[in-house]
Amino acid sequence: MSEVESVEKFRALSPSEFFYRNREIAGFSNPARALYQTVRELVENALDATDTHHILPDIKVIIKSENSEGLKTSTASVEDSEGYEGILYSVQVEDNGIGLPPQHVPRAFGQLLYSSKYVLRQSRGMFGLGAKMAILYGQITTGKPAEVITSQILSKKIYYFKVSIDIASNTPIIHEFSIMDKSNEWHGTVVKTYLIGDWQRSKQKIYDYLRRTAIIAPYANIFFEDPEGNIVMFRRSTEEMPVPPREVKPHPYGVDVELLKRMLADTNTKTLLEFLVREFQHIGELTATKILENAKLKPNLKPSELTLNDITELMRSIKTFKIKAPSGKHLSFLGETLIVLGLRETLKPEYAAAVTRKANVYEGHAFVVEAGIAYGGKIPSVDKPLLLRYANKIPLLYDESADVMRKVVDTIEWNRYGVTLPAQLAVLIHICSTKVPYKGVGKEAVADVPEVEKEIELAVREVARKLKSYLARKAKEYEEAEKAVTIAKYIPDIARSLHILSDSKFSQENLEKELLQLLNKKLTMLKIKALKDIVVEVS
Repeated sequence: MSEVESVEKFRALSPSEFFYRNREIAGFSNPARALYQTVRELVENALDATDTHHILPDIKVIIKSENSEGLKTSTASVEDSEGYEGILYSVQVEDNGIGLPPQHVPRAFGQLLYSSKYVLRQSRGMFGLGAKMAILYGQITTGKPAEVITSQILSKKIYYFKVSIDIASNTPIIHEFSIMDKSNEWHGTVVKTYLIGDWQRSKQKIYDYLRRTAIIAPYANIFFEDPEGNIVMFRRSTEEMPVPPREVKPHPYGVDVELLKRMLADTNTKTLLEFLVREFQHIGELTATKILENAKLKPNLKPSELTLNDITELMRSIKTFKIKAPSGKHLSFLGETLIVLGLRETLKPEYAAAVTRKANVYEGHAFVVEAGIAYGGKIPSVDKPLLLRYANKIPLLYDESADVMRKVVDTIEWNRYGVTLPAQLAVLIHICSTKVPYKGVGKEAVADVPEVEKEIELAVREVARKLKSYLARKAKEYEEAEKAVTIAKYIPDIARSLHILSDSKFSQENLEKELLQLLNKKLTMLKIKALKDIVVEVS
């Protein structure tokens, strides 16, 4: 044994330092992916700031290439810390949302895992990482702080911050701060961050992301200016918006011992009975009394007096009782009308349909699955259905092969629904939940949770049956149209015979016109196109 023994050095990592070292797991693995992820995270924040509060979104996204002094150029090129060559870009996203209280801005953008989203209410963001990870990545690769401008709806002031993150302590560093008087009614937030990116490699993904966002949010205006100076406007096609989610109490089945311990420590209730009734969904006094009897705990016991053993017994007792499924009021799904509108406006299909399933539960967490289908029209023919994946209104573009949605769509026997692949077919799947079972922090693939997988399959099959009915009806119409064309060929001969049989009382020309009118009337009753249209189609 050596005389000098080695001594292990122990230290703690702050959340900022952990993600600084492991930024790949949050989707910032290289300049191309980082540029896409930055746009995605900032746009998600902007949409949450608007539609969660029932404000019709007006979002502006501007990406510019920059040189080291911050001036516009197309040639500035540097390498990031991993050796990937990329260009210095700025990404700016502006929304017309509710704005941020100025006292929260530094921590909201300069402290990882600090967020207003840690409540039981659906939002696009879940982890309190998004915008901060974009700022952290930009800080790592360029050294530049982010710029934030914000003003609340009723405020008469506009607040400006330059902020970065102290990685060691996970605290914000404020480089500049100023207050300006507001001369108009503008409200919202503007975030601008600098990073090393690769536009050429991320261009397609960013455009796909914005197009798919336009599908799921047809009520939004999205303005986009890319580094090449191209401007694209995704205009809203409706002012109808989803019902905003409402914060609700936790469901008993979604609580574990640690969460129960914290709830007991934070509650303002005086007794254990009151705690169960007031702090949970769907527990009334009768059920609460039975739960406490089963756990051998007194109803008038103070929540702060429970021992760890008491808490464990209470948790065990809660799980033994049958309690009504969680409420879906904290979820904000799109609904069939908006999904169909989004598919029609963006994909220009011949046919579109959608279904929204009732709320279901996994591990005590409510979730809703929606599915849409689009067929024909301008959709390109594909060997397997084009899959549009969404979770909490977020388009998922990466890791499709690992996603349970792809698995379900690929196992569907499409010929049973009248579709022979390759076909002009797109399938949209949307999952809403406060706990989407993502496979990683990057939020790009949904895991194979049995309850969720089953709901996805039921939703897809339900909407596929609608397509089957449409295709069957279309086939019948086509058959009737072919018959009409065949009949039409003999109308001149029939008119000539009738003309002769009537001793020339009726002209052959008029008889032909009347027979054609009768045929068209029959087609109209069958809801088929006029003869002049179907002759072209059939021929």
